[in-house]
Amino acid sequence: MLAGIQALQALAIDVMLPALGEISRDLGVTDPNHRQLTIGVFLICSGVGSLFPGAIADRFGRRPVVMVCLAIYVALSLASALVWDFNALLALRGLMGLFVSGLLVMPMAIIRDRFSGDRMARVQSLVAMTFMVVPMLAPTVGQSVMLVANWRWIFAVMAILASALLIWVWLRLPETLHPDYRQTIKPGVIIGNMAEVLRCRASIGYLLGAAMMQGVMFGWLNSSQQLLVEHFGAGTMFPLIFGGIALTMSGMNFVNASIVERFGARRVSQTAVIVYIFIAAVHLLSLLRGEGLWTFVPFIASSMCLVTFIGSNFASISLQPFSRTAGAASSITAFTRLLIGALLGTVIGQVYDGTAIPLFIAMTIGGSLTLALVFYSERGVLFRRLNPPPLKAEAG
Repeated sequence: MLAGIQALQALAIDVMLPALGEISRDLGVTDPNHRQLTIGVFLICSGVGSLFPGAIADRFGRRPVVMVCLAIYVALSLASALVWDFNALLALRGLMGLFVSGLLVMPMAIIRDRFSGDRMARVQSLVAMTFMVVPMLAPTVGQSVMLVANWRWIFAVMAILASALLIWVWLRLPETLHPDYRQTIKPGVIIGNMAEVLRCRASIGYLLGAAMMQGVMFGWLNSSQQLLVEHFGAGTMFPLIFGGIALTMSGMNFVNASIVERFGARRVSQTAVIVYIFIAAVHLLSLLRGEGLWTFVPFIASSMCLVTFIGSNFASISLQPFSRTAGAASSITAFTRLLIGALLGTVIGQVYDGTAIPLFIAMTIGGSLTLALVFYSERGVLFRRLNPPPLKAEAG
């Protein structure tokens, strides 16, 4: 259920990718890079909107926030299916990002309500594994809809899926907020709870590093259709390639869930960052020499798979100190990751020059800055294990 809640955010992005060209033609968009704004605006507004649902959920509970966000998702999806102006579509995309950002925030808070330490990282990876199936299927769903109808029906499909999930949540989701942890709705308390996350050295490096990695991934999402279809000539194979990469990422989340309790979230994610930098630098050199589609695909798939080891574990580490204020901590975490990530991703998408070189320059720089931020949070010492599992004799 938590994976489905988070997946609606990904669905709102990835299901549209095959339709971007038709949407831009139908709504009179002349600059091909402007079509990316339907994604960038949604992501930026999601980042801003993420500031609010956590504090509300710390007062009223997780369940009502999730249900309201799902209802708004349904309404705005139906409205998007009826627009005839590109600016109106952008406005609706911005409103959707703003008001349904709780779908991204609440699963993190619910997981933190129930788990901690490397166990939390494992559960987050299992949710992410299921969640990653959506990017795999969404472009294919969008392409399939366009085979029998126009792009407007894509938004209708989004509304139908969100309605089904709303019924599931209403019937089955319990309230996970501990009664003793309820916070008051006062600006001073809310700001103080969020500021605590930003002041915590053990958390802030991982939070900003996750935002950096998310920005690079959003840059790939923004430019993937142009890169694969227009530059590398993938054509109708685009959904299969994009979905295959997402499937591989989903498998890596399963691997992460299998090993993180044994080796620790810090060791796994820090190793992934170092390998990520190396692969990005090697791929950049390969691109400068010239390469084709089937050289590009393994490189980008490897890089995105390493992002899965980084994202889930960084999220768990950054939320670890905040059990009593998990909602507010999840909000400021989602806000920082989405806003910085969306801004970086939009910039990377807009500097697309017909090649993959700008993307992999950004990946190399982003990975290096992420490693520096981890060094800051860990006070220069990597590969530590702060919460090792108990010995077997103690576990009983």
